Amino acid sequence: MNGNPTVQVDTSIELRLLISEQPALPLRVSLRYGAADPYAVTVRFHGPEEHVEWVFARDLLASGLEGHGGLGDVQVRTVPAGGAEEVVIISLASPDGHADLEASAAELRAFLHSTERVVPLGTEHRFFDIDAEVESLLAS
Repeated sequence: MNGNPTVQVDTSIELRLLISEQPALPLRVSLRYGAADPYAVTVRFHGPEEHVEWVFARDLLASGLEGHGGLGDVQVRTVPAGGAEEVVIISLASPDGHADLEASAAELRAFLHSTERVVPLGTEHRFFDIDAEVESLLAS
């Protein structure tokens, strides 16, 4: 494994929960990426009493910023928002329900570029310690 596994990128952005026939509801979330888990991005939703985290592939975010990414519970797509601005729609699905969230494409691109300074896209395998992962699974 190369690099420092403790290096992380943490940022806070505003997403907008899209609700049919109603104004979007602003949500403050934290985005986290680290070399210790080089394939994953964590989105943490801050609630008044509890926090909810979703973890998905960083390359899904990168694909979504280029057009569309994902086929399952998490899908990311970029859409024009009028003028030169683009927004990203992040669709989350679970047995408990479905949510569409809107984010600034520029903010997500800035976050993705920050993660690339920690682990360049396509080099994640150099930072992934498969032996430690297997040992962790066997210890469970």
